Amino acid sequence: MKLKLMLWLLGLMLKRARRGNQRFRETLAEMRRLDWGIATEDLSIARHYRMTPDAIESASGLPVDLDLELRFRDADAAIAILKKPTQRAFLDGMMDGRVRLVGDSKDLTRLQKLLRYLR
Repeated sequence: MKLKLMLWLLGLMLKRARRGNQRFRETLAEMRRLDWGIATEDLSIARHYRMTPDAIESASGLPVDLDLELRFRDADAAIAILKKPTQRAFLDGMMDGRVRLVGDSKDLTRLQKLLRYLR
């Protein structure tokens, strides 16, 4: 339940950043579009985000057409890594099997560029 709430709040934070942060909008405009999602490996908890310069949409589930997916071993691993989403935390998580990246690692770099503007 805690992870579901955390992912829902992330959607609100992304929408607020798009409305109120000029640099976030500029960075998103350069990217044009980024569709990504977060889920546990068993897909019991999953949420995706579709981000364009015009809008950010967030919904439950994990469609197959996403650019990037972050799959966590379980909800506890997801919460631990997402509380401090640094590159080091993701790399350590990938090395020890707590997180799996589905998609291009360039998209993860693009996502981290955007997430730095969240407050």
